[in-house]
Amino acid sequence: MALSHRGQANAAQLSIPWRFARAHNYDPITNPGGLISFATAENCLIQKEMHDFITKVPIPQAALRYAFSTGGGPRLPVAFANHINEYFAPHEQVRGDDVKITAAATALHDVLAYNLCAEGEGVLTSRPYYGRFEIDFVNKAGVKLVPVDTDHANCFEQGVIEAFEEQLRKSENKGVRIRAVLVVNPHNPLGKCYPKETLVELMRFCQRHTLHFISDEIYALSVFENLDFPDAVPFSSALSIDTQTVIDADLVHVIYGLSKDFGVAGLKVGCLISRNNELKSAVTTVQRFCGISGPSVSIATQMLENREWMRSITELSKTRLAEAYMLISGRLRDMGIRYMEGGNAGLFVWVDLTPWLPPTNLESEGATREQMLAQKFFDHGVHLQPGEEHGREGWFRVVFSALEKLAMDEGLRRIEQALGDVIW
Repeated sequence: MALSHRGQANAAQLSIPWRFARAHNYDPITNPGGLISFATAENCLIQKEMHDFITKVPIPQAALRYAFSTGGGPRLPVAFANHINEYFAPHEQVRGDDVKITAAATALHDVLAYNLCAEGEGVLTSRPYYGRFEIDFVNKAGVKLVPVDTDHANCFEQGVIEAFEEQLRKSENKGVRIRAVLVVNPHNPLGKCYPKETLVELMRFCQRHTLHFISDEIYALSVFENLDFPDAVPFSSALSIDTQTVIDADLVHVIYGLSKDFGVAGLKVGCLISRNNELKSAVTTVQRFCGISGPSVSIATQMLENREWMRSITELSKTRLAEAYMLISGRLRDMGIRYMEGGNAGLFVWVDLTPWLPPTNLESEGATREQMLAQKFFDHGVHLQPGEEHGREGWFRVVFSALEKLAMDEGLRRIEQALGDVIW
């Protein structure tokens, strides 16, 4: 029996070449010829410590019941608020009532799309951007993700507002009403933080046009010291800005979760921080569709309430991220691969592989030049996702935190070998 148009469209996505990342299955002992993936943004550098902590967390019998986890239960929103008050430097203290819990930040993209926009309306975001947003905002809510014509070289500048204004005009001339601006800070895939002055200008842009300002801050604590660029821009949360003369506070919404900073994507714990009471009510009514399990509530609550341990694991993560970044950036330089310098946040490096793209006249039907290059890597046992971040052609996001050092070394060796074998 035929599916609905929506069901057919979703099922058809599995047939889109390179739409989804290939699975990493390399193991130096059991599967040394397996695929090494640099595509999935996970922080595996502290997972042993996380696992050691989690295995000691007592799960009460009450966690098996609905009431324990509904809305995150009574303690988790407060624990998140306390965590955010310590690390995000909010201009006004965040209360537990300002926090809404969902199953990971990904679910919040869909929840916000559904509650802030009507089907066919749009959300502006600048290039390059995380390609999964096209699934998160589009697949269920039917909202258009509208890219602003920017580049990694200028998207952090205050002058980027001119490009936002231009794209807003173009979209509305085409009959696409824009309802929100989406910012990812720290940035995915660029691994840098927005200057506070640029965030303020983006908020003022939203205020002028009565747009919601959504700040996805899922990498907020994955900010580390870059020894080559000690003056890299530090993280400034949207919550840290005094909105009184900038934007209606009801238009500002922050997304956070535990998956990236603490390497626990499998827990599926995310939260929305907002002062907008109407939006919080709307989110409450749909939490049943994206709620988290009782055991996850118990684990996340005890993580966040143990402030001494939380500070320790956060500093350990920052140290290891800095070490991994210096390792991969050094290896990239040794291989003669250019990358966007100055990164100090996130789990990835923005890498320029344009010198190895095939000539435009070789682009085959059904495969872009990036996909052809990605196939070369795949043939050498490495997965880099082509076209995923919708930036300048030939630039790839390379995750440096998802692999242990042995796998990282082997993966980089395979990348170097693949590039050495590229002949078009």
